Amino acid sequence: MSRTAFTRYVALGDSITEGLCDAPPPQGIAPTSGWIGWADRLAAILDGDARLAGHPFEFANLAVRGRRIADVVDDQVPDALRLGPDLVSVMVGGNDLMSPAADPDALASRLDSGIRSLRATGATVLLANLFDPQFAFFLKPFRGRAAVFNANIWSIARDHQAIVLDVWGVREFQDNSMWASDRVHLSARGHRLLAAHAAHTLGVPYAEIAATTATEQPAPPPEEIPLRTWLRVYAIPWAARRMRRISAGDGMPAKRPVPRPVGGQH
Repeated sequence: MSRTAFTRYVALGDSITEGLCDAPPPQGIAPTSGWIGWADRLAAILDGDARLAGHPFEFANLAVRGRRIADVVDDQVPDALRLGPDLVSVMVGGNDLMSPAADPDALASRLDSGIRSLRATGATVLLANLFDPQFAFFLKPFRGRAAVFNANIWSIARDHQAIVLDVWGVREFQDNSMWASDRVHLSARGHRLLAAHAAHTLGVPYAEIAATTATEQPAPPPEEIPLRTWLRVYAIPWAARRMRRISAGDGMPAKRPVPRPVGGQH
């Protein structure tokens, strides 16, 4: 596809786009929250692209951990529309599909309405599908419904002329080093790889270099923890929240709700 220097990028979604488990480098300038994340890294890449084209660039990240498709369509999409972006990324659905009664076709239909609203403004929409859950034993049972949901993502993108960020097809995401110790969120390596793939999908050719800042060292692999520790620290608290119908992101605001210049933060 031909390259476009975007001027205002807004990221929508859940914890993956919020950036959980991608900590800033010790010597770097901390972002507005404790995490960086693939969308913030993509924003830094696009900022460089805009500078080369002589354009200003601003970025907002409205993603919040625990959010579902209804949250994105009902809350984040209207907020994004008010910000007037020319690029919006949407990555959501994982939290929905882990519910026992999840219907991937109905969920995709709900998401379709949000993508339609975004595309009606003329904004470019970068629509991500879901990761192949084979990388974690406890997520493998959801693989079938994830595949159905992803098939719908391609149809939504075709119908509304959105661009698909195909994370399912990236084999590197089956590597343990791409995932944090909780086995649910991307590690720093994973976030860097996803930012690079997103930039390539948008037509930026130097993404691998730009996804890692000059202050960063190669990210170490995530710490391997015993199964009993993983159950106690991650799995049981997550299951307890699900049973109580609460989310780790309840009451949390977006970390970057207003579009601002990226500068040197990432």
